[in-house]
Amino acid sequence: MKFVAITACPTGIAHTYMAAESLEQTAKANGDEIVVETQGSAGSEPLSAEDIASADAVIFAADLAVQGRDRFAGKPLVEAPVKAAINDAAGLFERAKAAAREPVAPAVAPELTSKVGANDKAGTKVRQWLMTGVSYLIPFVAAGGLLIALGFALGGYKISDAPPVTEHFDAGSVAGWAALMFQIGSAAFKFLVPVLAGFIAFAMADRPAIAPGFVGGAIAVTVGAGFLGGLVAGLLAGGVVLWLKKIRVPKAMRGIMPVVVYPLLGSIVVGVLMYVVVGKPMAAATSGLTNWLNSLSGASALLLGALLGLMMAFDMGGPVNKAAYTFAVGGLTTGATGSLQIMAAVMAAGMVPPLALALASAVRTKLFTEAERENGRAAWLLGASFITEGAIPFAAADPFRVIPSIMLGSAVTGSLSMAFGATLRAPHGGIFVLPLIGSPLLFLVALLAGTAVAAGSVIALKQVRFRAAERSAAVSGQPVNA
Repeated sequence: MKFVAITACPTGIAHTYMAAESLEQTAKANGDEIVVETQGSAGSEPLSAEDIASADAVIFAADLAVQGRDRFAGKPLVEAPVKAAINDAAGLFERAKAAAREPVAPAVAPELTSKVGANDKAGTKVRQWLMTGVSYLIPFVAAGGLLIALGFALGGYKISDAPPVTEHFDAGSVAGWAALMFQIGSAAFKFLVPVLAGFIAFAMADRPAIAPGFVGGAIAVTVGAGFLGGLVAGLLAGGVVLWLKKIRVPKAMRGIMPVVVYPLLGSIVVGVLMYVVVGKPMAAATSGLTNWLNSLSGASALLLGALLGLMMAFDMGGPVNKAAYTFAVGGLTTGATGSLQIMAAVMAAGMVPPLALALASAVRTKLFTEAERENGRAAWLLGASFITEGAIPFAAADPFRVIPSIMLGSAVTGSLSMAFGATLRAPHGGIFVLPLIGSPLLFLVALLAGTAVAAGSVIALKQVRFRAAERSAAVSGQPVNA
């Protein structure tokens, strides 16, 4: 049979391409054909009309809205989280083949450009809305954060006091370029909250909700409600526009509703709510969070670092991991010293899983398969680049030994990083932004300690299984298969 598929994860970095590879390999093993469009950061060739027309069924392995969904109208369709394609591609193909044998209902244009289904539970819907907002936020975070960090690296932390480059720019000095990088990055960072709010609203109610979402996010910044205010503004904007869509209007007016009426009325309602009702409480909550982060010390900082480490390793790029990362990035917008420590702890903890498994597979090769050893060689670079998803192949093959081990190592790293007071203004980059890290040597100590703990735990747990396999092989006379 012939299939087409789309894979997409919130960050578009690792899960997207791992899922595509898993689908392609499984199709080859089954004797089927598949063409995959990866809607990730590196992009891919869009599926051709001929491929879609000739496909027996369509597979969506995605954790956020699929772009160009209307291309597949009338085709048998199977939807699943992106991890399902990585961990159980064969099961997805079975579902797709079953769908291809069923009669297809007449095509109906989807009301929402979102992965959220009408029958999904409320918690699932909210998670998908938030993940869509985060997925559009990350490019602004990466560009703005790294430019700000570069500005500090070139000009020191007083570069934030430099005059606007529109008034004075010295192209012949390092300080001039440092100020320019910092101010470009700061401009990008000002979009964080509006983008988050706008695309949460977009995930809920499609394009008519983008303008109310952006307006609500901008007001959240104006009133000091920050990241928390942006989350609320996005949910408000999406909810308001969804409610407006339910109002029946004369046929003659339907054409202007999504272009003029929904954005206009949505912006008015959300603006009033944000200025008059929601803004002050959210600003108070943001101020309280900032004060709490600045006051973190001793046991509370260690516990927070451990918790964030556990979250970063638990699902290796999934929703729990993204929740911890989003919390850290949201703190960057407050400028609190504690926020910079949290960002350092989160990045260090996220680097541990792939590095630990790369180390373990290199030190005790007999405990790992040839495929795992090959993945281990790639995991060195993935871990060094802060791509936690590099640990997924190991966790998928042996979850009950790998996941607890990497969680322990990441918790150790998170706690130590907080205890050492390492800071980080760049939201990504891994080892390659080491010059931009406050207390870089202590940051490395925390990273190496957690990596060693996780690798040691994996080896110890796998060794128990290996010895049991050896004893069984000795009794049966068969070769060891750990």
